[in-house]
Amino acid sequence: MRISRLRNLVTARPTLLLRDGAPIEAALREQRVTMDEVRQAVRSSGAGDVSSIGAVVLESDGSLSVIPAGKLGNGSSLGGVRGFDD
Repeated sequence: MRISRLRNLVTARPTLLLRDGAPIEAALREQRVTMDEVRQAVRSSGAGDVSSIGAVVLESDGSLSVIPAGKLGNGSSLGGVRGFDD
């Protein structure tokens, strides 16, 4: 139980940075991520238009996960992501 609490303090919770093509400015500022970095992740995912993206998540390991709007479904994979269920 003690280790679990410590892990929560040390490990960052995934954070939603973009939802339905719109940036979440407060999250971007708090996590110190630029829209250029978000756009780069969108391009790397093969998408050409930010408005076609359902969500971009800054993961605990620092990577950006890009979920196209057509594949977001009910968003159940975003459970536990800060900014989605808060």
